[in-house]
Amino acid sequence: MTGIGCAETKTESTPKLPAEFCWNAFDHEDVQPILPTGERLKQDTEEFNFTDRNRSASCLIYVDGNSAFDVHARFERNEEIIEWSSFDELDPEPVKIGKKGIVWDTGAITYFPCDAATDSGPLVAKYLELKIYVSGARVKNQRKTLPGLLEQFTTFAQKELKCT
Repeated sequence: MTGIGCAETKTESTPKLPAEFCWNAFDHEDVQPILPTGERLKQDTEEFNFTDRNRSASCLIYVDGNSAFDVHARFERNEEIIEWSSFDELDPEPVKIGKKGIVWDTGAITYFPCDAATDSGPLVAKYLELKIYVSGARVKNQRKTLPGLLEQFTTFAQKELKCT
């Protein structure tokens, strides 16, 4: 008679976000559910500080070495530079966030005028573009989640930079 072995089942879990992540621009409860399962979480965050020479900042969350949640902020000198035709193949939907915004299954983007306070941002750039990308096994279609995250990011950036 042959014995039937029991396979050891390992429950997959998602590593917890740190108390402070991505400049505290997002609610934990909104980001945690979209992170992929894994064991190790790593955060790579640049300062949310802009100058005429440094016009961008990013926060990258990795799970087991793979990109899971990426957010980027970039100042542009003028509106004509902001070009999103590369997203057309992702069938984006417009969202009413910022001057213009779009969302697709795994990302969202917006921009808006931001004449930042003298100590908050570059003097020559007047438009701030914000991007969010999500990836991982649990991310299939986040079109319902992403507008809320983009709204949080926009509110944070406008307040932090004292946009007028």
